[in-house]
Amino acid sequence: LLGTQLQRKDSMASNPQPRLPGFLRRSLRNPYELNESMPSSSSSKKNEEKVDSTTVEATSPTSSNPSASKNNVPPSLGEEFPHGVNAFAQQSRRSDNVKSGDAEVLDDLDNNSDADEKRPNDGQLYVSFPDKYPDEIVDGDGNRRQGSSRSNSLPTTEDKKERSSKGALSYKETLFEKVILAPIVNLRDLRKLGWNGIPAQYRADSWRILLGYLPANASRRSATLLRKRAEYADAITQHYNIDDAIRTLQEQETLRQVLVDVPRTAPDVGLFRNERVRRCLERILYIWAMRHPASSYVQGINDLVTPLFAVFLSGFFAGVDVSDGKILLERKGNTSNNNKDKLEGGDSTQIDNWLVPESMLSEVEADCYWCLTKLLAGIQDHYTSDQPGVQRMVARLEELVRRMDASLWNYLKNMGIEFMQFAFKWMNCLLLREFSLGCVIRLWDTYLSEGDGGFEDFHVYVCAAFLCQFSAEVQTMEFDELFGFMQNMPTEDWKDKEIEVLLSQAFVLSTLFGGSDAHLAI
Repeated sequence: LLGTQLQRKDSMASNPQPRLPGFLRRSLRNPYELNESMPSSSSSKKNEEKVDSTTVEATSPTSSNPSASKNNVPPSLGEEFPHGVNAFAQQSRRSDNVKSGDAEVLDDLDNNSDADEKRPNDGQLYVSFPDKYPDEIVDGDGNRRQGSSRSNSLPTTEDKKERSSKGALSYKETLFEKVILAPIVNLRDLRKLGWNGIPAQYRADSWRILLGYLPANASRRSATLLRKRAEYADAITQHYNIDDAIRTLQEQETLRQVLVDVPRTAPDVGLFRNERVRRCLERILYIWAMRHPASSYVQGINDLVTPLFAVFLSGFFAGVDVSDGKILLERKGNTSNNNKDKLEGGDSTQIDNWLVPESMLSEVEADCYWCLTKLLAGIQDHYTSDQPGVQRMVARLEELVRRMDASLWNYLKNMGIEFMQFAFKWMNCLLLREFSLGCVIRLWDTYLSEGDGGFEDFHVYVCAAFLCQFSAEVQTMEFDELFGFMQNMPTEDWKDKEIEVLLSQAFVLSTLFGGSDAHLAI
């Protein structure tokens, strides 16, 4: 027996087995692993180079054969990890069955790297390809960045602009394009992707479909748009373009209230200071009130139009941000300063040369009207007499805060602050006055993806997470300071990152409290 072992040891010394990188050894623990009987001596080096080249090809997003990368992982992971062995290795390192965790993977990688420095355990997968991709980082979306600045492995704004200028799409954008351009949109897939944010260039179509305004069947959309926009044009003729003497007293009062509220709508957003846009908002709100007499017009509905209008207008320009309103002041040719002054004043002459002609605004206006109708259909009791829907949501918020942060709830009660005093506006305007327009648009991506309960049930959890973020700060304030703070929350610097954290916290709350007995049973 001893002689046999010594003979085997001598054989292994003379024919050393090639050592695979650590992430390959872990990724090969699946039905697609390589044959354990590795070639020896003369062919070992060639096979090792073959495996390395296969890895580089599988993990490269610019590979000429996309299907080849998927063949390196099980079919069930092909959609989630389309970038091959490297992405599958990242999934493997997170497995609960591996006790040694990231340290083992990082140690293996360092042993097979030319660099001796130890990489930080920051949740990213660092892969060394000395010949082609030196010290490269692969993030969760399959995007690559050079590893010189490891503190931020996600693509920067400059990276995104450069990639956009070259016409390249990110992995997320590719998924959206595949769903949106399908002959029949899979609503389940669209909601799943949209929950984490919708790319700007696909947002307009996604919102129209998620709201039920456009059908999922692409062949029916053109006819639907023509019919709906023509119907809205008829409504303008029937309800708005008439003499005031024909209107009843109630209709005159409604129109007066609309004309008063429109100039107050998003006054800090340049787009809604434009006179042409204000005329559109007046018609939308007044016609909606005339066709929904049960609730008619209520203050707060005017705020709900603003995200719809900004998104649908930007949809004509590949998702470019139009909130500053400058695009409405541009003409197809060069615009002199005198012409710009006329446009800012709402001059209606020579409109055929505008970059945003009246025909385009008419289409945006009609789409906003129908999507507002779809949106309010699910929360219409928020705007009926006494607004019972808003009161119900405020009561739910108070009960939720009492359960999750009793100290904050007790402090507000002891200071004499009622939830109705500050949360009524949160529910009535859906936080549109607390966040910037860009943040609200990101928030609505998730609300629409939530389905029917997004603007009511899930909104309560968002408000609870929002309030509890300031719990420690609130509990140090006196009444006067506290009352002013609750009316004007410090969110001026909030961006999409803060909104996504807020949405994540709200999702956790919904999973913790949503299924409990008698939760929010009011």
